[in-house]
Amino acid sequence: MRAPLAAPRLSRLTSFRVMLGVFVSISFALVGCMPVQTPLPPEPTTTPQPATVTPAPTTIWFPPTTTPTPFPTPIVTPTQDLRPTMGEIILSDDFSDPDAWTLARSPQASAALGVNELTLALHQPDGYLFSLRDEPLLSDFYLEITASPNLCRDADEYGLLLRASPFLEFYRFSLSCDGRARLDKSYQYTISSPQGWLMSGAIPPGAPSTSRLAVWAKGKEMRFYANGEYLFTVSDRSLASGNLGVFIRSAGEDDVTVSFSDLIIRQPDDN
Repeated sequence: MRAPLAAPRLSRLTSFRVMLGVFVSISFALVGCMPVQTPLPPEPTTTPQPATVTPAPTTIWFPPTTTPTPFPTPIVTPTQDLRPTMGEIILSDDFSDPDAWTLARSPQASAALGVNELTLALHQPDGYLFSLRDEPLLSDFYLEITASPNLCRDADEYGLLLRASPFLEFYRFSLSCDGRARLDKSYQYTISSPQGWLMSGAIPPGAPSTSRLAVWAKGKEMRFYANGEYLFTVSDRSLASGNLGVFIRSAGEDDVTVSFSDLIIRQPDDN
């Protein structure tokens, strides 16, 4: 009796191939059982942008200029000669005659002669004081007088009365103690100002000080000066002639004292 045939032996190479096939089959089976992973999206790619360069403004050190337009040549008009003109002396007053001026004295005010001067003094708030010369009666004239404020401030006034009448009609040439000048007119019970306040460097402010006042008058034209400087001209025919006077006026509570001296009156010349 024959023994059963034995199963043929596999060669080593065949055995390795069989085992590799089994491993691969198992691996595919396992892979099929594993969950499928969704791949991550790719990282965004940043595209580099070229740098923007802002050009700096160019400094123009010497900018172009337009051709300047020449100004027209000014036409120069000769300045009118307004210096005072004078003729023969009519009167020279050294203020030594007590009968020549109206004088008075009271606790509130006084008009008194001193040594070659007439002094007006006010001790009354908002007061007014004047003194008139009895002669001559003046129509056309040129006069000069020295006014010396001793107590005076701000809007206090002093000066001259011109062509004054018994009815208290007159022109009043005023200097203020803050350096201004004006001309008022009292006529037919009405006060007006042919020339309003005018500031002038020719008038020294305050006190003590000294000013030489001058007036040239001929017909309706009157020119006014202080310390040799022309101030203004007024043309007015309301008052043709009258007496000469001096005055002071207080604008506040303080006393006012002004002395007048060295009066000279002349005829105006024909200019």
